Parts: sequence; structure tokens; C-alpha cells
Amino acid sequence: MKKLALLALTGILLTMSAKAQDLPNSDSDYLNNLNTISTSVPFLLIAPDSRAGAMGDVGVATSPDHNSIHWNPSKLAFLEDERGFSMSYTPWLQDLVPEISLSYLSGFKKLNSKSTIAASLRYFSLGEIQFTDNSGQPISKFSPNEFALDGAYSMKLSKNFSTGVAMRYIYSNLTGGINIQGGGATKPGNSFSVDLSSYYQSDNFEIDEKDAYWAAGLNISNLGNKISYTDGGEEHFLPMNARFGTSLFMELDEYNTVSFAFDVNKLLVPTPPVYGVDEDGDPIYDENGDQIIEAGKDPNVGVLQGVFQSFGDAPGGMKEEFNELMFSVGAEYWYLKQFAFRGGYFHEHETKGARKYFTVGMGLKMNVFSLDVAFLLPATRGVRSPLANTLRFTLLFDMAALHATNKE
Repeated sequence: MKKLALLALTGILLTMSAKAQDLPNSDSDYLNNLNTISTSVPFLLIAPDSRAGAMGDVGVATSPDHNSIHWNPSKLAFLEDERGFSMSYTPWLQDLVPEISLSYLSGFKKLNSKSTIAASLRYFSLGEIQFTDNSGQPISKFSPNEFALDGAYSMKLSKNFSTGVAMRYIYSNLTGGINIQGGGATKPGNSFSVDLSSYYQSDNFEIDEKDAYWAAGLNISNLGNKISYTDGGEEHFLPMNARFGTSLFMELDEYNTVSFAFDVNKLLVPTPPVYGVDEDGDPIYDENGDQIIEAGKDPNVGVLQGVFQSFGDAPGGMKEEFNELMFSVGAEYWYLKQFAFRGGYFHEHETKGARKYFTVGMGLKMNVFSLDVAFLLPATRGVRSPLANTLRFTLLFDMAALHATNKE
């Protein structure tokens, strides 16, 4: 029972992780060692909306929209609509477990010409799990689930620059309180986190006699306390993340516009070190009973120290730190400001998860509502994404336009 329950819990927590390979024999071999970074509640990093999902998961510096609270809360201050909300649905591992999905609701309201408030709810359903004892006999069934409730505020500090903050409550119930033999009762994990962001949008300028502007954004997200699923048990870092990006928007003529965006991501979480072993492959411990670290740094640190440590603790040195960067590139084309066509690519290094995929999508904008659709194409190399060959949908509503239509 204990062994099976722990395996189920670990499998859900670390869905994006993998076991390390055999330990290298020299410093130069550390770079070839599979060394992924594991966190709790990884659903917080899933692209919740279809627009960004169709553009390779870029979003920190793209033009503001209803879902900016996730990508960069600072963009909310640049929204032109007075208020609106959106609904998104993302199947997950559809080919294996049809019950797993991510649902997302978000909404915003402009307080004045300089400031905007927003809120969102993200719900991740993990299907149904059958718990068994050590002999494999069924004990109970449970449907694990996680959610995050956000509130955000964004304000323009100048015509071109804004800042924003988002606060988040996170709830993660993976076991339903089942008792683990020898480990006591499990419990839901709870945490609070904050996002700190900024956004810059340039004045219009000309490129080959065509109007254009560029933008840049930064969002440091999920800064918060660790999560534990047992009393006094091991605590897990949140997926603290730094996202920086830029975009370029061009108006080709009165009917056609195009934009390009590029994002860089880095988890602000300690990298797993390489632990020392003896000739028989058994762990080596110091006089305090701690396992000796052969390369890297101790990951069992506080949240703030973990953030700063994440920039220089990889066993393979700065080359491995660079390998931890994730890259996204995307493009968006609009015709008559009504029909959108999108595409993108996401890249993660082979030793850090090897996620590589192309994305495509479309958008249709009407007076009151818009519909976005995204589709993920599995890359020829790399780990197969849980979203491969899956359609994602987002509906966006302009409440001011709806109100005006009702008055007519």
C-alpha cells in the first residue's frame, strides 16, 4: 500500500520529470546527464488559452488580451476594451485518459485609463485513480484535482510602461486524504504565491513605410511558499518561473497586420545535484547523516535562497544553466481584424525534459465574442507532449460591446 500510494503521488507531482541517468565520471560528462527540474503543481505552467497555445506558448510581450493575467498582468493596463471575460478548455493526455483536462476562466475591468483589475480561476482535473494495498487489492477510488484562484492589478506608470501584480491561492488535492502505511495520512497541499511583472510598448514608428511598434515584457511568477502533502513531510517548490520576451507588430495595409513574438523561460527552482556514491554504487553520507554532494548545491533550501541559487547551482556549470532556458517563438496574422492565423514553436533542451513541438491555430473575432482554436503538432524529435494532436478552445466576450448591443 505504502509503495503504491507513494508512486501514484510522485507520478502526478512530477509528470514533467524523469529519472537521472547513471552518474558521470568527470565534470565534462555532467552536461550529458538527464537532469530535469521537478516542482509541485506543474499545471500552473500550462498555457491556459488557445491564442498563446497556437503561438508556441509565447505571451509575455504579445498584444494585450483577456488572458493577460496569466502571461503578464502588466499588459492589462493597455487593454482597449472596458471589460470582458474568457473561457478556455484544454484536454490533457487525451489519447490515454480522457477525463484529464484544464479549464480556465478569466475576466477584467478597467478602472480608468491607467489601471485595470482582473481575476481568473484555473481548474485541473486528473481523472480517477484506484488506490490499492500492498497486495494489489482495491481500497478506494478518488478523482485528484487542483485549482488556482488569481486576482491582479495593473497600472500605467507612463504612456509606454506599466507594472502589475497578481496574487494566487493554490489548492492541490492528489490523494483525498488516504492513509499511507508507515507515513500517516496525506492531506491537500495549499499555498499562496505572487507574480511581479512589467511591460513596455513603444510609440509607433515606420518599417518600409509601414506602421509598426515593438514591445517587451517580464513576468516573475509563482513566488510563494512550498507545498507539502503530509504533516511534517517533504516540501516541494512551486514552479517559480521567470519569463522574458519581446514582440514586433506591423500593419501591412488597412486590411492586413502581422506580429512576431519571442519568449525565454527559466525555472527559478534549484537544480538537482549529483550525489556521491561508493564503489558499489551506494550513497555516501557525511558525519551528520546527509548524503554527500559530488557536484552542484544542496536543493533543500528556503524559497528566496532557492530563487537566487537557481542561477548558479547546476552540476554542469554555466553551460547546464543555459540548457535550462526554454524558448518559444510565435507569429500571428490578422485579416480585416476578424480572421487570425497563428503558428509557433516551443523548444526545451534534451537533458531538461526534451519538449519540442510546433503549434498552429486560428481565431475569429465578432462584435461581441471571439473564438480561438489551437492545435499542437508533435515534433519529430523530443518527448511527446500530452497535448499532441489535441484541439484547444477559447471563447472571449467583450462585455461593453454586449451591453451596447442590448441597448440597441
